Amino acid sequence: MEKYQKLKQNQIKELNKLITDPQSSGLEIRRAQAILLLDQGNDPGSITGYGRRQCFNIRRAYYDKGLIGIEDKRKNNRQTLLNKKQRQEIIEILKTKTPKDKGFQAEYWTTAVLAYFIEKRYRIKYKSKTSYYLLFKDCKFTYHKPGRVYEKHNEQETLKWRKINENKVKQACAESDTVILCEDEMILSTQTTFQKIWLKAGEYPKIEVSNTKKNRSIYGFLNIKTGQEHAFKTQWQNMYITAEVLSKIRKLYPKQKILLFWDGPGWHRGSKVKEFLKNDGKIEVVYFPRYSPEENPQEHIWKEGRNKVTHNRFIEDIDIATDEFINYLNMTPFNYSLLGFGAI
Repeated sequence: MEKYQKLKQNQIKELNKLITDPQSSGLEIRRAQAILLLDQGNDPGSITGYGRRQCFNIRRAYYDKGLIGIEDKRKNNRQTLLNKKQRQEIIEILKTKTPKDKGFQAEYWTTAVLAYFIEKRYRIKYKSKTSYYLLFKDCKFTYHKPGRVYEKHNEQETLKWRKINENKVKQACAESDTVILCEDEMILSTQTTFQKIWLKAGEYPKIEVSNTKKNRSIYGFLNIKTGQEHAFKTQWQNMYITAEVLSKIRKLYPKQKILLFWDGPGWHRGSKVKEFLKNDGKIEVVYFPRYSPEENPQEHIWKEGRNKVTHNRFIEDIDIATDEFINYLNMTPFNYSLLGFGAI
């Protein structure tokens, strides 16, 4: 091998790849740069800080051993955790920047995007996702699946609804004799639903599923001021049952004015319901905007109840399961808000 043998194309490609590899140490990058600069007939000292003799020795080691010859022997001992200053930098970025601000295509931070960003910026890669979760937690972030937006959802209509009803809710909160209720219905089935769970390594759960399908309907009313839930089991949903459930609500609040928020299915607008509301005289109904379930805090209560009671469970008796579900809801306080107002 000649002393000044020119690099082959595959060697040039290999060295350039090492320079751009986020796993490469600074020492390895400078050594690769020195070899390439020498090959081009340039003085590598001004860029790498090496003397000319050092550069020749580095090139010789690469010729003899390949990449192993310029490997950073201290690489395995390099920093493996973010230090305090780096953690603060990451937390500040998470709080004030989006991934797009940092050159990514994604609009929202995910564990994968954060991991790649940290590895690229600091050449640090955690072995466990938990370390990234803790960074999000330090920023007061919570984990969410992206919400659904219905095709017929009208954001302008929703914004107008919020503006009209915000003062109404605020005023009702200040009135001691006014109750604010948010209502919705759901159907509980014997069909088994599943949710991810944490298990010891090597364990695999098997959950029995039902071959028959039976349903029960549940009407749920959340008292925004107190966080108290009022849930009722029914066979199905229609205007007659809705009027009957409203009469049960009236017995719970015999003298108070009720500000009732619910959506607009037919069984809420039927003649029997209108008749009950007219005869009662102290229930004001506000309809949620169309195709905007995210405005109704009762939707969150269904999800929480399902997570706690019915997911990953074989339901043999629909009535027993429904009673347990309702008992959990009615015995648990829920601090969800409506238009920024909620239980104190």
